[in-house]
Amino acid sequence: MRHFHLNHHHCHTARGEHEDGLSGGRGHRGGRGGRVFGHGGLRFVLLQLIADKPAHGYELIKAIEDRLGGSYAPSPGVVYPTLTLLEEMGYLSVETADGSGRKRYSITASGQEFLTANREMADAMMSRMSGGVDGAGPRGGRPPQVTRAIENLKLAMRMRLSGVLTEQQAHDFAAVLDSAAQQIEKI
Repeated sequence: MRHFHLNHHHCHTARGEHEDGLSGGRGHRGGRGGRVFGHGGLRFVLLQLIADKPAHGYELIKAIEDRLGGSYAPSPGVVYPTLTLLEEMGYLSVETADGSGRKRYSITASGQEFLTANREMADAMMSRMSGGVDGAGPRGGRPPQVTRAIENLKLAMRMRLSGVLTEQQAHDFAAVLDSAAQQIEKI
């Protein structure tokens, strides 16, 4: 029986978001290194998308998913804290005037200045999205339903590990993961 050790605390900032916005295996192409976005890259992508067209958080998630050919959609648990951070930094303004209560984000003058000052990085992040991830596209790659399931598992683990586990809960948690690993190896 194989045992897997979970050590997740190293990749979150004090705000609870991933340091790089998007991380893990989903950014790999053909199994060889490289993430979709590097450290803080999601900030540039969100700012650029909003600069192009003010949008709601859900629309931004969908826009990134569409640009990546449906092979990946960033988690709301990563996107919304990043949008809040950008708002707190003064780079985004928020409107909730449409009656739905949903926030519509627009870029501010200082957000536009930040984007202009970091044009090379913003362009690099946007161009990374044009090729998809994991070789996704006409010639295959990781199936979208598998990527979705992986992201759901990661989110569930992050949420559950954000609190304290008892000794029994830790054993149960590890047993579920070990069982899943064994079942996947049999496929």
